[in-house]
Amino acid sequence: MKTSAYAALRCDTPLEPFSFDRRAPRANDIVMEVLYSGICHSDLHQARNDWGWSQYPIVPGHEIVGRVIEIGSDVTTYKVGDHVAVGCMVDSCMSCDQCRKGEEQLCRVGNTQTYNSPDRITGDITRGGYSKQLVVREEFALRLPEGMDLSRAAPLLCAGITTYSPLRTWNVGPGSKVGVIGLGGLGHMAVKLAVGLGADVTVISRSADKEADARALGADHFLVSSDAGAMAAAANRFELIIDTVPVKHDITPYTWLLDVDATLVLVGQVGPLDEASTVPLLMGRRRVAGSPIGGIAETQEMLDFCAKKGILPDCEMIRMDEINAAFERMERADVRYRFVIDMASLPAAA
Repeated sequence: MKTSAYAALRCDTPLEPFSFDRRAPRANDIVMEVLYSGICHSDLHQARNDWGWSQYPIVPGHEIVGRVIEIGSDVTTYKVGDHVAVGCMVDSCMSCDQCRKGEEQLCRVGNTQTYNSPDRITGDITRGGYSKQLVVREEFALRLPEGMDLSRAAPLLCAGITTYSPLRTWNVGPGSKVGVIGLGGLGHMAVKLAVGLGADVTVISRSADKEADARALGADHFLVSSDAGAMAAAANRFELIIDTVPVKHDITPYTWLLDVDATLVLVGQVGPLDEASTVPLLMGRRRVAGSPIGGIAETQEMLDFCAKKGILPDCEMIRMDEINAAFERMERADVRYRFVIDMASLPAAA
């Protein structure tokens, strides 16, 4: 199947129009027309090979909403016309202990990423949602709840599940005291979801500039991390802190904010952190953890929860040919809070 897309051909050039052949659908695959594709910071990192494992050409995109246009002979969950979504992975071994308990993101042999990842059967490199069509294994497609705004749902497939999963892992519920460091694409979803779960939520930021935004999103409190007095007063306050900062930084000041046996979970930075002190960890039996996306069942749970609570990301819609300007703006944090591409703006393959 010939499909049109936008791709990074090299690490130092802008994304550009690209045409390629999607693999033939297998008996357990669905084929979807991509309607909307969210833009994630990791798309930018992969396009520029910031992590050192990019394989070109790269068609990014792992926050994907679409409509089923074809199903394989063994597919039973979906039918043509259904609205579906795909996140960061399109396959896994489905047989290891992690896959069997619904943690496909932690597959022992590695899940197959939606793009820049070898297909489990052919070895061909997967290509993502900045394209007209996508072929995906039935078990890795999510059902969009009835009535959900398709144009705003795409970022839930990465930003949503990346922040929902730790909230569920650490049992956040009514009255839980949760801190959120950073108020970008991940941070604003962490606030909305924690509020939806009934938590008492504090946004932690370097300056007071985002306080009005934080409170508009539902945060109960705002803490300026550069204010030594305010930070000292907030010591031992939180049961969970979600750190969404996507660059190298010092986590030590934030670990003092944790209560005894509480956890700071990293979801933003992929790579090194500044040297941190173990003193607050030792003195309070505090923990630092990491968390990726959730499994398929948890992602469906998140979508259903968002539909029930009316939770959606704040999005700015762009055309496909505006992708490079969007990347530049995202680097400057000049978006509130997530870009979504209207894929109707991408011409079909000739």
